[in-house]
Amino acid sequence: MPLQQVNFKPGIDKQDTTVGAEGRWVDSNNVRFRYGLPEKVGGWASLLTDTIVGVARAQHPFVDISGNRYVALGTDKFLLIYFEGQLYDITPLGTALTSVQIATTNSSPECTLTFATNHGLAIGDIILINSVTLPGGTGYSDSDFENKLFQVTTTPSSLTITITQTTNATATVASGGSLTVTPYESVGPAIQSYGYGFGVGEYGGTVSGVAETTLNGAIDAVVTTITLTDSTSFPSSGRVLIDSELISFTGNTANQLTGCTRGANGTTAATHTDLTTVADATTFVDWGESAPASEVSLEPGLWSLDNYGQVLVATIANGKTFTWDSGIAARFTTRASTTTTGFETTNNPTATRVTLVSPTTRHLIHLGTETIVGDSDTQDDMFIRFSDQENINLYAPTAVNTAGTFRLQDGTKIMGALKAKETILIWTDTALYTMKFVGAPFTFGFEQVGTNCGLIGKNAAIEIDGAAYWMSPKGFFLFDGTVKSLPCQVEDYVYDQLDTTKGQQICAGLNNLYTEISWYYPNTASEYNNQSISYNYGEGSGMPGGIWYPSTEARTSYVDAILYPNPFATKFNPGNVGTFPVVLGEDGLGQSVLFEQEVGTDQINPDGTTTAISSFVESFDFDLSVQGDGEFFLAMRRFIPDFKNLQGNLSMTVAVKNYPSQSSTNSPPTPFTITSSTTKVDTRARGRFANIKIENTGISETWRFGTIRLDLQPDGRR
Repeated sequence: MPLQQVNFKPGIDKQDTTVGAEGRWVDSNNVRFRYGLPEKVGGWASLLTDTIVGVARAQHPFVDISGNRYVALGTDKFLLIYFEGQLYDITPLGTALTSVQIATTNSSPECTLTFATNHGLAIGDIILINSVTLPGGTGYSDSDFENKLFQVTTTPSSLTITITQTTNATATVASGGSLTVTPYESVGPAIQSYGYGFGVGEYGGTVSGVAETTLNGAIDAVVTTITLTDSTSFPSSGRVLIDSELISFTGNTANQLTGCTRGANGTTAATHTDLTTVADATTFVDWGESAPASEVSLEPGLWSLDNYGQVLVATIANGKTFTWDSGIAARFTTRASTTTTGFETTNNPTATRVTLVSPTTRHLIHLGTETIVGDSDTQDDMFIRFSDQENINLYAPTAVNTAGTFRLQDGTKIMGALKAKETILIWTDTALYTMKFVGAPFTFGFEQVGTNCGLIGKNAAIEIDGAAYWMSPKGFFLFDGTVKSLPCQVEDYVYDQLDTTKGQQICAGLNNLYTEISWYYPNTASEYNNQSISYNYGEGSGMPGGIWYPSTEARTSYVDAILYPNPFATKFNPGNVGTFPVVLGEDGLGQSVLFEQEVGTDQINPDGTTTAISSFVESFDFDLSVQGDGEFFLAMRRFIPDFKNLQGNLSMTVAVKNYPSQSSTNSPPTPFTITSSTTKVDTRARGRFANIKIENTGISETWRFGTIRLDLQPDGRR
C-alpha cells in the first residue's frame, strides 16, 4: 500500500486519553514547539565556577549610569550581586552584638557563644564574627573566626548559641575572650510550610526559630516544678515541649517553670534526662484548634527587587526595605542598608509583603504593609502605602506632597504586583486590581478588574507588553484589558500533582525569543520546584486548548534576555553544598546554580563538566485501520522519518496495543537509532493502535521533528 503521512498538532494534550487525543502529542520532557513542530530545548551553562548558598527565588537586572550591568539575586539567606562573572555579597546586616564570649570543648568543632543580652537568633541564621580575641588554649587562632560567616547550629538559651568550626578544638575552655557578632538580616525559611499537629514542624516536633533551652536536671513523669538552664526567653505562663510531651505551666521564675500540668493536650507524661531540649510551645496549634491566618502558613524567604535609577531597592517579604547604590566607587564592599547615602529608607515601613517602583512617577510603593509606619504589629496584608514622588523615604501625606495610602477590599492578602506599561497590576489571593497614576488629589486610582482569579504565589505572574499571564490556585489566566481564563490541555495534569501549599515557591519565567512562559512548581513529592509547564503565547492563540508542554527541569528564579543575550535562571540542588558565600558550619542550606539558558545542547556545570540533557516527545495512539475505526489490525512494515534538524543520534520507538485501555508494548526491534543519514527504517509492528516516541539521551544531541510516513498493510481482525 502507499506510504501514509501521519501529522500531529502542536502541544501536549493530557486532558484526553492517549487514544482520544487524536492528532496530538500526549507527553514530553525538555521539548518545545516552534512553528508547530516539536524540538529539543536549548542547553544551559553555568555562569560561575561558584555555586550560591541557599535557594534563589528573585532576580533583577539593571544598569548604572555608566552602562555597567548588574543582576541582583535574592536567596533565603543572602542578597547578592552578579557583575560580569563575579558574585558579591551585599546582604544587609542587623545590629552588632559586642562583648560576646566563646567556649570550646576538647575534640569537638562545636563552640558556644555567650551573649550579655538576649541574642534573638534562631537555628540556621547567618552571623558575621569579627573583633576577635580568643581565650588561650582553644587550639584556634583569632583568624579562624575573624571576618568569617557561621551558621547558627543550636540556640540552647536566649543568651547562648552554638556554631561549628571546620576543625576540632584541642581543649575544653570555659567562656572567655571577646568577639563581635553581627547577624545577617533574616529572610525566611527555604520552603513554605503549613501548620499541622502541634505546629509547623512534624507532629509533636518543634518549630524552627522558637525559644529553646535545656533541662537543668532530669525529671520524672510526675513533677510539677521543672528547672531549666535559662527560662528568660519563655513567657510567664504557657506551654513547653520536651521530647514528645507537652507540658503547660502557670509560673516562670528564676529559671523554674511552676504549676506544671504533665502530658498536656493528649500527650504522654514521661521521664526526661538532664540537658534534654525544651522548646516554647505556647503558640503551637493543636489538632482541632483553629489557627490564626498568620500562623497557618510559613511563607518561604522571598525578596522584592526593583531599581530606582541605578539604586537597587530590595525588600524582604514581610520585612524591611534596603537600598544599594551601584554608582559609588566602593559599591562591591558596601552592603545594602536602610542608611544608604541619599537613598535612605529609615522612614519606610518595616513589614511589607511586596514593593515596587512606579513605572513613570518614581513612587516607592509598599503593598500589604503597615497602617502605622514602623509598627510591624499593624501590618495589614491588604493595605497599600506609597511614598512622595521622587522621595522614597517620605510617606506622611500632606497637602504639598503625593504620598498616600489605600486599602483593597476583595481578598485576604496581596499576593503580588507587576508593572504593565503605565499600569500597575496588583493581585490578591482572590482578585486582580489596576493601579494608575491620576494626579492630585488622589495620586493613584484603583480599579478592580477581575474576581475569582487570585494569584497563587508572588512570582507566579509574567507581564508581556502590557498583558499579564498568571497561575491561580485553580487555573491559568490572561489579562489584556479584560481577565480571561486560559484554555489548558494539561490543567488536570498540573493541578493533580501540584503542591498548592507551596504556592509562594512557584516561579514564572519568560523566554520571549521562543514566545513561551514557563511556570516552575513543586509537586506533592518534592519540597522544592521539580516540574514545569510551558505555554506558547505566540502560537497558542490559534490552537484550541493552547500549546502547552511539561518538563521535569525546574528553576527557582528566571529573568528573560533583557540586559544579556540570553535568559538567566537558577536551579536548586538541596543535597549539595554551595560555595558562595563561604559559611562555616553550613548544614542543609543547599545550593543554587546560576545558568545562562539557550546555550548549546547540554548542561555545562560550574566545574566545567558536561551533563547530557535528555528529551522526548510521545504521540497519541493513532489508529492503524483503513477500514473502520480500530476494527482491523494493520502491520507497519517500514517508516520514513523526516527531521528539520538532527545533530547526533536519537532513538525512535514504535509501540502498539490492541485496545485503548491496554498499556502500549514496544514493537521489536525498537528502539531504532536515527541519524541525519537515515533514509528508512524497517519494522514489524502490528496492532490496532500505535504511537511513536522520539527521544535523545546523549551529549551534543539535538533535534527538530518534521513528519513521519508509514508503510501500512491490512493484517486481519484478530
